[in-house]
Amino acid sequence: MRKVNMDSRLKVLRLFKLLHRTRQNVFRDDSRALGAARQKINEEFKKNRNETSVEKINEMIKLGSDVEIVLRQTVIQGVHVDDNKILLRPREDHLLENVPYCDNPIKKA
Repeated sequence: MRKVNMDSRLKVLRLFKLLHRTRQNVFRDDSRALGAARQKINEEFKKNRNETSVEKINEMIKLGSDVEIVLRQTVIQGVHVDDNKILLRPREDHLLENVPYCDNPIKKA
């Protein structure tokens, strides 16, 4: 039983650190968003600090991992540059290689 608890504890700590690293990357240069995300992450982990059910802990680890993926893959920063203009600041992992459409695809041999 102790081994299972230590494994769960390590997974939780890894997720906690990963969420904070993702937060720092996603909300770079936005102190208000950085602070709000930091507060929410810490609040959720503290709220469930005394959970002992391995099944419940694994559910929460899955949820936290899903949240990290959504943050990393879908959130794009925008900066107000004028009254009606927002400059988007996509990260490298948002940019896809732009391949032109081809009506006659080349068959690979």
